[in-house]
Parts: sequence; structure tokens; C-alpha cells
Amino acid sequence: MRYVWMVGLLEALMLVGCQEPLPPIEKLSGFAQGTTYNISYWSPEPVDFKQVEAEVNQAFADLDKVLSNYRPDSSIEQFNANPSTESQTVDPQVVTLVKIARTVSELSHGCYDLTIKPLFDLWGFKDDKLVIPEDAAIHDAMVNVGMDKLAVVDDNHIRKHLAKVRVDLSSIAQGYSVGKISQVMEQLGVENYLVEIGGELKTHGHKPDGKSWRIAVEKPLPGERELHKVVTLPKDEAMAVMTSGTYRHFFDVKGQRYSHILDARTGRPVNHDLVAVSVFHADPTIADAWSTALLCLGHEEGMKVADEEKLQALFVRQQGTEFTESKTRALTTSAQIAIN
Repeated sequence: MRYVWMVGLLEALMLVGCQEPLPPIEKLSGFAQGTTYNISYWSPEPVDFKQVEAEVNQAFADLDKVLSNYRPDSSIEQFNANPSTESQTVDPQVVTLVKIARTVSELSHGCYDLTIKPLFDLWGFKDDKLVIPEDAAIHDAMVNVGMDKLAVVDDNHIRKHLAKVRVDLSSIAQGYSVGKISQVMEQLGVENYLVEIGGELKTHGHKPDGKSWRIAVEKPLPGERELHKVVTLPKDEAMAVMTSGTYRHFFDVKGQRYSHILDARTGRPVNHDLVAVSVFHADPTIADAWSTALLCLGHEEGMKVADEEKLQALFVRQQGTEFTESKTRALTTSAQIAIN
């Protein structure tokens, strides 16, 4: 499970005058995918709240059956548990995510990789019990890590080149889920919404008063909640904001911090001063994968790759008690996104 910046909706003060009352912002929240979700939406036409709630809950249940690495009957875990190197049937959504992840993995020079699950388990992050493995154990686990060990056969089938290959979708599944819940809203005729799952979000449209959606972002500090930035998102356009951070899920041992962000090239937690990366993109799935990949790469290499791919990204480094920010060229020149 990924830990990211907690992002909260900034409530606008509605000015009440002689104009007609503005439509209310409806709110739906709950617990899913090991975290919380919050949906804010409004529509000039009546929308059945109970129907929205029911279809959102059903979408979460369907996603869980496909993407969860924590239930043995999910499509991805059935694939992981099967040692066969023959073609296996999986849900088409798994194939979609593997294809996107492969592209991001190649562009990040292999730092980002869905087959990192054996390493994640080896270091104890699955059970939240740090185990610092021996070099030999890391070497043995690395034998089964690499997107080149996973083949897409067709839209319903993938296969392993090695029997012990395991796939972890957590670095991309939440962004994909944000996109799927957003689709639910649009299929119900809702064009103005903010969908947030565990701090990852997508907006579309605008508020009832015609203003853009704005979000508040916290400082990347473990155990603290302090306002860091306010982001104004594009009006009437889709925009996802996905953030990866090293500060929510980690172990401190003898002055050494071990982040849950693992570099698939080394088999070890990243060790640099980049603590958070936010990626702004119309597609939340792509943004989710890239936020992890850029954080994995670190500031210098990550900025280079992000600029090459024309990504809108915000990098935050921690140097002592100070935070320094860097924006990619695409974000610096963006007329759509304002960060204050």
C-alpha cells in the first residue's frame, strides 16, 4: 500500500445575495482499498445520491477482485500464486496496467517495476516488520525481478518467463481506481466532481460558483499535518494529481531510514533527499506510475526524465529541516495549474 501526501479539499465560502441559490456540493466518503475515499460533486440536473453511492461501492468491490494484492482470490494474486510459465488468463484491466507500467519502467531505466513484489516482501514492508536482508538474499530475489520477465500475450493473457515472478500493482492501482470512480460519476451524468482516494485525486469541471477546484497539500513530514501548498486546478478540464512520498511508510534503524520505495535496479530502498513527487496529468493511472518512478529516480535523474517526457511534476527535497522545490519545465510554463 502506498503512502502519499494527504490532500484535502479547500471549502469555498459561498456568497449569498440576491442571485439564485447555487446547487449544493454533495459529499460521499468511506473506506476502501485500505484507506479512505472522498467524493465531492454537484450537478445542475438532479442526481440520485443513493445511486451514486451504490455504483461507487460496486466499482470499488469490482476493483478489489481484480487488483488487490491482499486477497488471494483477486485476478492478480491468482496469477502470482500460479507457478506456471504458460499463458494465464487475467482480467483485461491487469493487462492494461502492465502495458502502462512497462512503458514507464523503460523510460525510468528500470527503476520503476511492477515485479518488485519479492523485494518488497523480503524487506518486510508487506508485514510492516523491517528485515535488513543479506546481499545474497537480495541477489536471489533480484533473479525474479524485471519487467522483461513478464510478457503480455494478448488483452486477456500474460505469462511469466520465470515461475517465481510476482506482480505488485500498488504503485499504479490507486490512480487507476481514481480514474474508474471518475468514470462512474460521468456515466451518471456528473461532470463536476473531485474524486480522492488516499490522497490521490482527479477533478473535472468546476465548483457551483464557477471557480476552479482547489486542493490543499500538506508538508511531507511524518506524523504531522501542516499546510504546504494550495493548488488551483484547471477549470472545466480533467486533471489528476498523484503524489508519491518516502515519509509515510518507512523504518528508522540506528539513524538510517529505510523507505518503502525500492529501486528495482539495486533491490534496495532509495537513499536520496527527494521526499515527494507530485505529477499532474489528465490520466490518473499514468500520473500514479510516474510519481513513483520519478521518486525512485531521485531529483537529478528524475527531473531529467520528467523534462524529456514533458511531464508536469513538482519535486520536493528535504535538506536538514528545510524543504526545497523544483518544477519541471512543463509545470513551470503551465497556464492551467497554479501552485501557491
